Amino acid sequence: MASEIRNEALWEDGKIKIDWVKANMPLLRSIEKDFESEQPFRGLKIALSVHLEAKTAYLCKVLAAGGAEMYVTGSNPLSTQDDVAAALVHDGLNVFAWYDSTPEEYHRHISKVIEAGPNIIIDDGGDLVNLIHTEHPEMIKDVIGGCEETTTGIIRLIAMNKQGALKFPMVLVNNADCKHLFDNRYGTGQSVWDGINRTTNLIVAGKNVVVAGYGWCGKGVSMRAKGLGASVIVTEVDPIRAMEAVMDGFKVMKMEEAAKIGDIFVTVTGCKDVITEKCFNVMKDGAICCNAGHFDCEVDVARLREIAVESKIARKNIQGYKLKNGRWINIIAEGRLVNLAAGDGHPAEIMDMSFAIQALSAAYLVKNKGSLTDMVIDVPKSIDNEVARRKLKFWDMEIDKLTDEQEKYLNSWNAE
Repeated sequence: MASEIRNEALWEDGKIKIDWVKANMPLLRSIEKDFESEQPFRGLKIALSVHLEAKTAYLCKVLAAGGAEMYVTGSNPLSTQDDVAAALVHDGLNVFAWYDSTPEEYHRHISKVIEAGPNIIIDDGGDLVNLIHTEHPEMIKDVIGGCEETTTGIIRLIAMNKQGALKFPMVLVNNADCKHLFDNRYGTGQSVWDGINRTTNLIVAGKNVVVAGYGWCGKGVSMRAKGLGASVIVTEVDPIRAMEAVMDGFKVMKMEEAAKIGDIFVTVTGCKDVITEKCFNVMKDGAICCNAGHFDCEVDVARLREIAVESKIARKNIQGYKLKNGRWINIIAEGRLVNLAAGDGHPAEIMDMSFAIQALSAAYLVKNKGSLTDMVIDVPKSIDNEVARRKLKFWDMEIDKLTDEQEKYLNSWNAE
């Protein structure tokens, strides 16, 4: 067993966290039992790069129960929890990650899991896939395929595929209904505000909240802000999503105009340079900016550092920057994922569905080894429906079933 973690002595604290989420993730528990008997990953190595906290750790244990030799790293320097990493190492998994890693350490840790020679890749944001293609192409021959967790990673995969650069099939997990409809909307919506509220200890009610991006994540963040009593402003580049925001009861305006009146800003676009120097210069004194997109390029923190005449730690995980006009701008978690860098990420019940999709999609890749010709693959509808059926069962809820006559009616163009 190989590992590179901060402190293995922390394993007991990590185990407590993992046990808690396991108790609240019945879908994964049921899949773990299936995997223990079926052993779909026997003799295979899985490289996983996902935010390394308790829920991810339990996914790793479920995959290991299915026979996989696990090589685990984080997908963000500030989201790894050292006690959770220690608990996985204590249980015999190979882990290369620690909290607040430098860019060099982060790169080395991802390289370590690739150098193990994985057969399946589970990625979050696309760094693992990118690195194996650019720096370790000799390892590609052993890769059956992989799964991508998030919107940002899917954008990168589609770009790679269009250019003919993607060399093995990747399942677009985020596109599954049981992932993005619930994880992105309800998971992001709640966990973003968990991170903001615990970090700032300020009230949301009565404030102007600016949400950049009105995809499923932006919808969730806006909905929760409204529920907390905020006046919500949405900024968008997509006219259809802007119309959705208006009809959902939110104001829509350009970011440079919203910057003048916003109290709290949340970027959730998957793009870069969403909040820039022009915005900083017109913001209120004490404005708070944070990011809920995968990479730390949505809020231009690097430029803010350059133009600031003074900076200070305003509060744990909040850095304040004073501009020439005398106003202070506050940045949460260095502009990295606020729900993970300043919180515990999505609720366990939400990640139960997302990681069930991950686990079943990985097994699907193995089962269909050699027969998948497309490089980007949607999650099969059968997997989506299986996860939904199991979830409803755990909620003790039943749904109706179409009769034969109803099936015939729906599939006939001239049925009476």
